[in-house]
Amino acid sequence: MTDYQRILPQPLCGALGAEIHDVDIASGVGEAQFAELRRAFHQYGVIFFRDQELTPEQHLAFARLWGGINVNRFFQPVDGYPEIAEVRKEPEHKNNIGGSWHTDHSYDDAPATGSILYAREVPEVGGDTLFASMYLAYETLSAGLKCALSGLNAVHSSRHVFGAGALGDSDASDRLGNPDLAVQDVVHPVVVRHPDTGRRVLYVNPEFTVRFEGWTEEESRPLLDYLYGHASQPEFCCRFQWRKGSIAFWDNRATWHCALNDYQGQRRLMHRITVEGVALG
Repeated sequence: MTDYQRILPQPLCGALGAEIHDVDIASGVGEAQFAELRRAFHQYGVIFFRDQELTPEQHLAFARLWGGINVNRFFQPVDGYPEIAEVRKEPEHKNNIGGSWHTDHSYDDAPATGSILYAREVPEVGGDTLFASMYLAYETLSAGLKCALSGLNAVHSSRHVFGAGALGDSDASDRLGNPDLAVQDVVHPVVVRHPDTGRRVLYVNPEFTVRFEGWTEEESRPLLDYLYGHASQPEFCCRFQWRKGSIAFWDNRATWHCALNDYQGQRRLMHRITVEGVALG
């Protein structure tokens, strides 16, 4: 990584993801160092930091370098810090949050740029997060399927995930809220050009994509299922093992992620700040 002078990225795998060394976020990030962090973020899709000791104010200051902050309307906020969402699983909880492949905020008109997730408490074993590259998911499709998808839009929604009927009596209901706000549907192109890199990405996801625009859900399901299976194959993925003080910052336009629920009986507490994005086209 000789073209980086102020940070040391260490790729985790061939598809995406790099740990960034020689950065102390609490001490502040200078302009030149931030320029290299931005370049690494776009190059690797998700960047990770280890052994960071951050106050909520320092977490927020780092997030503001990247853009405005989206106040999540469904997650419970950290006490005193409405811009920081609490992602929590207690020992008695059976279900985790984010436990299937998804892209944050695809149900918004302007989906989030990314999320900065900071580990406060982690289980002794388990609780890793998987990430998948939607650049590779698109680039490895056949020419014929790329052509077919280029004219399609897809409907995304939060209703079936965060709405009142969806939460019901699940043990996630004490960690999520405002089901009355889960009323919006939005349409995005199935293939979008990344607003910063210019590369094309596949922009559907199993959690929030409902159907293709103008198609029924039943008609949409076979092709969506094919795309989901294609995009999540192992060679497009990386896996991050959390430690206390670790940070993951993923490009929400270019990746999926999935939080593994393999730590029953243990506590996991994360703080997440979501950076505002722009409309995709």
